[in-house]
Amino acid sequence: MTTPVTPDPAAGARVRELDRAHVFHSWSAQAALDPMLIAGAEGCYVWDYDGNRFLDFSSQLVNTNIGHQHPKVVAAIQEQAARLATVAPQHGNDVRGEAARRIVELAPDGLDKVFFTNGGADANENAIRMARLHTGRRKVLSFYRSYHGNTGAAIVATGDPRRWPNEYADDHVHFFGPYLYRSSFWATDEQQESERALAHLEQVITFEGPGTIACILIETVVGTAGVLVPPPGYLEGVRALCDKHGILLILDEVMAGFGRTGEWFAFDNWGVRPDLITFAKGSNSGYVPVGGVVISDPIAATFDDRVFPGGLTYSGHPLACASIVGSIDAMKEEGIVENAKRIGTDVLGPGLRELAERHPVVGEVRGLGVFWALDLVSDRATREPLAPYGGSSPAMGALVAECKKRGLLPFTNFNRLHVVPPCTIADTEAKDGLAVLDEVLTLVDEHYTGA
Repeated sequence: MTTPVTPDPAAGARVRELDRAHVFHSWSAQAALDPMLIAGAEGCYVWDYDGNRFLDFSSQLVNTNIGHQHPKVVAAIQEQAARLATVAPQHGNDVRGEAARRIVELAPDGLDKVFFTNGGADANENAIRMARLHTGRRKVLSFYRSYHGNTGAAIVATGDPRRWPNEYADDHVHFFGPYLYRSSFWATDEQQESERALAHLEQVITFEGPGTIACILIETVVGTAGVLVPPPGYLEGVRALCDKHGILLILDEVMAGFGRTGEWFAFDNWGVRPDLITFAKGSNSGYVPVGGVVISDPIAATFDDRVFPGGLTYSGHPLACASIVGSIDAMKEEGIVENAKRIGTDVLGPGLRELAERHPVVGEVRGLGVFWALDLVSDRATREPLAPYGGSSPAMGALVAECKKRGLLPFTNFNRLHVVPPCTIADTEAKDGLAVLDEVLTLVDEHYTGA
């Protein structure tokens, strides 16, 4: 990081005043909020108005894969803004076509069209719409442990507690995916977990009626709900079940895609070909709001002579598309996806496993690339979570506070600490973050009650 951090508490006070007076925040009770005020960012760091600098081990919402303020992406946006700042989606546009071309070149053969959206939620929303129209079926199957966005169908496809007050869409069915550490199937190894999870899914398909199911929508690697890496054979088995019953497979790559797992798409780790791919966050690191659906040729052909009943004013917005082009080009030129893979294999994976050996509060370590989670427990024998499902705890609150005191910005959800820095992170930065986690977990170990 080269930008000097200059404290400006007066400016911070004004930002706080404006925020609390006029900004309505997501997923929050408004009166109790005291948001962290970000004054600037660069690379893997953010800083506040008091001059405190933080190593961003959250990538914000696990989306700044290319890091903050990457000069090539910023320049791409600036150049596009000077040339053509906006255009309606019904018109052709050069940068939109270039962004779509770069994305489909990363996808498997036979997925040649991109429908651009404003983010991941409406990407999933439109993928579900396409699946229903293409198959003539209604039902959507998805994991209980999942998050797919906060629009009508996407939030009901979601499994986590944010779905509960938002269940207005219909024809959604949830099932249990593989999660060996907290197995729903009494499995003792990955092979058992995969086989039994697939048998469970096939039972759900049977009892719901295969001819009523349009699609199975799953995060390739479950993100916010736990960084759950599928065991060998599971995704291949889901693909086989879809083929057997004429069900479309939608893989949600919103969080897992564009380098996060050390591959361009997370499903590249298993060689599985979906029918629809949804993307957003990592495609341009959130520099401009964007998402989309990569569409297989048979589904795209459904709408050759049939109107697709969906659209957005900002679909394929030129600034967003320019940021995708700039981001993908920079990631290729600088080996950023390869860096994420290496960091996971050589630094984060071994380092986190060493922390688990030293700290009893760490029940399990799992992940790939720069996509990791620590499952924190109060008792390793019973695997009692350090915070309840859908909630937090004093221990987790202390973890977050102590990380920030030491200049580390963490990502936590329920009883889990997610380690999700940008794909650009250097070895020294990753090791600095691990050293902070070592200190903080020593304090959190006081909440451990097991033997």
